[in-house]
Formats: sequence, C-alpha cells, structure tokens
Amino acid sequence: MSDHRPSPHPLPWLARPAARTWRCAPAPTEVRAFHTALPGYAPTRLVELPPIADELGVGRVFVKDESRRLGLPAFKVLGASWAIHRVLAEHPESAGDVEAPGHLTLIAATDGNHGRAVAHMARLLGQCAHIFVPRGVHPRAVAAIAAEQAQVTEVAGPYDEAVRHAKEAADAPHTVLIQDTGWPGYERIPAWIVEGYATLCAEIDEQLAAHAVTSGPDLVAVPVGVGSLAQAVVTHYRSRPSGRAPALLSVEPANAACVLRSLALGEPVSVTTGHTLMAGLNCGTPSGLAWPHLHGGLDAAVAVTDADSIRAADRLAGLGVSSGPCGAATLAGTRAALTGTGREERRTALGLDANSVVVLLSTEGTDANPHATAAH
Repeated sequence: MSDHRPSPHPLPWLARPAARTWRCAPAPTEVRAFHTALPGYAPTRLVELPPIADELGVGRVFVKDESRRLGLPAFKVLGASWAIHRVLAEHPESAGDVEAPGHLTLIAATDGNHGRAVAHMARLLGQCAHIFVPRGVHPRAVAAIAAEQAQVTEVAGPYDEAVRHAKEAADAPHTVLIQDTGWPGYERIPAWIVEGYATLCAEIDEQLAAHAVTSGPDLVAVPVGVGSLAQAVVTHYRSRPSGRAPALLSVEPANAACVLRSLALGEPVSVTTGHTLMAGLNCGTPSGLAWPHLHGGLDAAVAVTDADSIRAADRLAGLGVSSGPCGAATLAGTRAALTGTGREERRTALGLDANSVVVLLSTEGTDANPHATAAH
C-alpha cells in the first residue's frame, strides 16, 4: 500500500459505509475549561475559503488554522498541556524549580510538534524534558525543541524506533513518558492527550455556528500519524446521540499509510515507512488506544504524496493560510477524494453534494515544519 501513488491510478482509498452509525462515549467537559484558563489562550481561527469550495464542487469549505496555538505553531500543545497537567497533579512534590529534588523529566518521542509541545510545557512548569527524534525531521524543528531547554536525542531509525528508545528511557527514576500513542499497559496518558484535543473540535462547533452553519459539517478531514487526533475527532462527532453525523476522512502520507492499510485488513498492522515531507505523519503503527475509534468511526481513508501535499500547502498560502505539509495534507486528501476519475463514487460514499460543508484540519503552520526548500 505504501508504494502506491494517489494519481492517476490507483487512488489509495478506502470507504466504510457503516461508520456513520458507530457511537462512543464523549470527551470530558472539563478539558475546555482548563485550556481557556491558560495564559494566552484564544481559539484558533476557522477560515472560509470559497475558491476551494468551488474547486471541490461543494457548498462551503472551512480550514481550522492551527499555525498559532498557545505560542506554538501546531495543535499538539492542546494534548500535551492537559496530559502534563494531569500527571503533575499526581506528583505535587514535583512542582517548582527544576533544581528541587522532586522534579520530573518528561520523555517523549516525536516527529516534531508533539515533542516541542512537551518540552515547551515542561519548561513553563519547571520540569525537565528529554525528547527522542527519528530520522527525517527537519533540522529547524529539532532546533526548536532544543530551544525549549530540552535534552534532544536523535535516533537513526524511524518513528517507531524513537518510541522504543523513549520507552526505555522512561524506566529511569523520576521520569514520565508523555507519549501520544498507546499500547497495552500504556493507555492512561495517551488517553489524556487525546482528551486535550477535544478543545479544537469544540471551537469548530462554535465557529461554524457563527458562520450560520447550524447543522454541523458534512465532512471533516483529519491528518493521521498514529491516529490520536483522529481518535479525538471521531470521539467528538460519534458521541452525539442524535442528529446528522458528518463523514470523517483520514489522510496519510502514501509512504506511511498505516491506518489505511490497517482498515483494509480489519486489524492494526505496522507498515515500513519511507521518507516524507509530512514528517509529523510519518508513523508506521496505529495507536492501540486509537484503533477501536478509527476502525469504528472513520468513513474513509486516503493517502497522498509529498507533491500533493506541497501543492496544497502552496494553494493555502496563496489564500492566506500558513500550513505545513501535514496540515495541508487534508486539502490534498479531500481534493483527491472529491475530484478526478471515480469522484462520483467517492462523493456518494461520503454523502456529499454541491451544498455540502467541508472542514479541513490544518494542524501545523510552516514554522512547525518548513517545506519550501526541502521540496525542491
């Protein structure tokens, strides 16, 4: 599956018509109150882009622009801040200066944004951070993590290898693994991270209402690495007991389409990843915690190339939205799904028509993952 390219044929695409009726429990309501109390909190903007709606043949298109979130250029700090808040509540002796004997070292593996968010929160809260970074992460992204006063260890292997190193390092005293992927025996902290992302979805509800969209979106496209953000999106839209449920589309790099492959097989599997400019999505194994939600609630999955993503990023930049390759992947994936050969079948599978409302999650700005020089 990872060797396929989305154009011209075949499109790495999977539709799952039963997902719209799947239901789950909602996220806890106290997450939003926590975030709104943080210094510098403000909802990120929801931008309407009529030219994209015309291009895709739908009624309205909105982009949730996460290029500026609590002082960082990506959404990840929503999950990291809530999880670290919960962890430190269980370690009151760790509060205060890092020279205090009870301070913690927060450990994470990252393709860039999650590790920077963990390091950022650790610095603000007087803790230490040790971040493991796999190959392929842009040097400026690595430097940004180090600038948060974190210890950074660069791993020669892929993301899954960096996770393994982080797990081993977290066996030391006074350390806590703050990882945004779960596996048997490690589920509580990843679940808190997912809960933190609920704030993004709650903001979208309010912002759409302000744009006179009262019945919610018809399609939400979400970029997928291990699937934690997608789990939060599925939870938000599949926990409503009544009302029309939107179609949910996951978008991955063609060189790291672990969720698409897993959905096709009906069980979580690992894939061998290759290089991609969508560094934050370059993950070979779905989160075990996220998998039941992805399997139950995703209507469709699509994979896109770096070239597709860069074209989408350039298009968004021309419309005033700063979007790195991971964030722009949702436009690339939605474009692949709604246009080109076979589009009518795919549009029917998603339940879309010329009046549909589409929301694209742009999860990072160009400051998080520079791409212009790397793309040429």
